[in-house]
Amino acid sequence: MRVTIAVDAMGGDHGLPVTVPAVSKFLAATPEAQVVMVGLAAPLEAALAALDKTLRARITVRATSEIVGMDEPPTDALRHKKDSSMRVAIDLVKSGEAQACVSAGNTGALMAIGKFVLKTLRGIDRPAIATQLPNTRGVSTVLDLGANVNCSAEQLLQFAIMGSALTTAIEGNDNPTVGLLNIGEEETKGNEVVKEAAELLKHSGLNFYGNVEGNDIYKGTTDVVVCDGFVGNVALKTSEGLVQMLYKFLKDEYTRNWRSRLAALISYRVLKSFKSRLDPRRFNGATLIGLRGVVVKSHGSADEMAFEYALHKAYREVAHGMLDRIAQRIEAVSAQLPSVALPDAERAD
Repeated sequence: MRVTIAVDAMGGDHGLPVTVPAVSKFLAATPEAQVVMVGLAAPLEAALAALDKTLRARITVRATSEIVGMDEPPTDALRHKKDSSMRVAIDLVKSGEAQACVSAGNTGALMAIGKFVLKTLRGIDRPAIATQLPNTRGVSTVLDLGANVNCSAEQLLQFAIMGSALTTAIEGNDNPTVGLLNIGEEETKGNEVVKEAAELLKHSGLNFYGNVEGNDIYKGTTDVVVCDGFVGNVALKTSEGLVQMLYKFLKDEYTRNWRSRLAALISYRVLKSFKSRLDPRRFNGATLIGLRGVVVKSHGSADEMAFEYALHKAYREVAHGMLDRIAQRIEAVSAQLPSVALPDAERAD
């Protein structure tokens, strides 16, 4: 399937030294893809000049005059930088010139601009941030990871619909299980919003497993884990900190003396495999799900390997019709829960 991806070439901590080589590798691995690189004309053209001519022919440049800073207030980026590389990349999705946007830039600004320009899908109140985390069986799709601190039961239901559709598009699982993140598996656990959400999910027609706890994310108990953005962001950052701590502990132990260094040499292949399985670059790319277009947020500090993974994620979401799958699931859930009024109008706030 022919897919065009708009890339915010200037976004992130590194900008062109990461986005250009990542796009080159992505195009080499994905013959059906095309890319629109959006950014400052002179440095962008200079960076692209070294690429293979065949790959360069599949890249279009859209020149802009502004860049959104990583610490810039989202409202300033939205109101005052209409010719930024981030804004124009999203505009290309709105116009249909691209089917997806990938940016490593300011998360708050990307969400604000995405909501304003693209609006939300019919039946979705608020977009959410979703990503895949590794587990013992493969990956778990988790959302929301920080976009919505306070959520209603209906919004948690919407997150479940979107997460289910995303898992189908990314993983090819037509009937993914959905878990509601809670402080216990019992139905009596949790606050009133979570209890109400559980009741809605039971009758939604989705493959609802029930309540799950934090450790279930990494057990792979369910394919999708739903929570509000406050809980999700804490869980994500805690997980990232744990992985960093484990890396440090292993390094400390294996470099303690000559015997441990010898043991490290003997077990090098095992350690390399372990590191690869937990390498966060392989899971880079969070989907701003619920917008009327595919927008994938790469980590700001991503290197070229990580950014390439974000590009592949955006491509799969488009190629496998994620937006259509969300619409179909919304329609099916609405039929199961006619008393629940899902938003019917496009929204920008």
